[in-house]
Amino acid sequence: MDSLSLAQARRVALGAQGLHRPRPGTTGGDAGGVTMRRAMATVERLNLLQIDSVNVLARAHLMPLYSRLGPYDPGLLDRASGRAPRRLVETWAHVASFVPAETYPLLEWRRRNYLDEAWGTIAGAPLAHAAEMDHVRRLVAERGPVTAREIHDELVATGRSGPRTREEWGWNWTTAKRCLEFLFFTGEVMSAGRNSAFERCYDLPERVLPPAVRAAAPVPDDEAVRRLLELGARAHGVGTVRCFADYFRLRGPSVRRARDELVEAGMLEPVDVRGWAEPTYRHREARVPRRAEARTLLSPFDPLVWERRRLEALFDVYYRIEIYVPAPKRVLGYYVLPFLEGDAITALVDLKADRQAGVLRVQAVHPTPHAGPDTAAALATELDVLAGWLGLDDTQVAPVGELAPALTGVLRAA
Repeated sequence: MDSLSLAQARRVALGAQGLHRPRPGTTGGDAGGVTMRRAMATVERLNLLQIDSVNVLARAHLMPLYSRLGPYDPGLLDRASGRAPRRLVETWAHVASFVPAETYPLLEWRRRNYLDEAWGTIAGAPLAHAAEMDHVRRLVAERGPVTAREIHDELVATGRSGPRTREEWGWNWTTAKRCLEFLFFTGEVMSAGRNSAFERCYDLPERVLPPAVRAAAPVPDDEAVRRLLELGARAHGVGTVRCFADYFRLRGPSVRRARDELVEAGMLEPVDVRGWAEPTYRHREARVPRRAEARTLLSPFDPLVWERRRLEALFDVYYRIEIYVPAPKRVLGYYVLPFLEGDAITALVDLKADRQAGVLRVQAVHPTPHAGPDTAAALATELDVLAGWLGLDDTQVAPVGELAPALTGVLRAA
């Protein structure tokens, strides 16, 4: 069995994610612009982009490309997912995600097994809203692309649904939204794109999927799970089976069978990572970069930091998202981004884009034990780049966190 030090394993993980090199346009990076080809190559390396509604800084699916490519035109992703032939489509993958269109057939088993794979609000929709479901199907077929709000208005106007209330805790989905999300989960409808309010525009699969994907032969369930596990391993480079399975939220005996088959085929190689107690594997194509030189901020929804136990084992950093933690109980902040400096995470930064004031607000900044004497200066440079990409004119630091004074000093000097 091959052996890796933790430092080597970190570089393998960063290399697999495209986070080992300086970004284009930065010191040590190339000066090439971010084209559609380059953006899609990055997405294909990651396999998916998680979607989340929180927009306190930037939409979750936009940040991973920024972290790897630097400032780029977000319209590239809008075109890739909203215009035919679509390179990206939405489906339930890690969670709600953009995936390359060619990956969509590999998740058909999940769409078919919605009773086990979806949560109650979605899985129970056919029984709870049987009459409305058929009407929603017809409206999408006749009017698509169409939003849940437009379908809701039609159901209310025809007496099939009452007006929306906000008495319940949580998302307060309308009947239309529940029906559409069930149809979306099962693949009866798809997202043809997002409007300016980031609402899904639902349409029929035959009007969304590229012809080659529609014509592809069905993938047997075991083969689909094996290919998805391999994609997760390729994107991670090195890790445990739990890490690889979490990438597409795989579970059950089929994961172990897929692991065994990938090991037998030589696609996964058992490896001893010194200091990592669990059995680990390396993808056959993973390489150990000689250096890791990127400096970049990572979204809470970045694939490198999804699996928090993996992050702690590899980078010796305890990190949790605290969006759903009551404000008085938060330790790090609301929307905290890890700052990657070389092969170390050196700071945890709570950020907010105050678009009305044109200010990037650093609401807290905490060093990790791996912070160095130049961390504040490196972070200040990165915040300046991020603010420019977001169209913000200034960066202001609140006096919260041990690194705040040093960061404030660097920004004032600049």
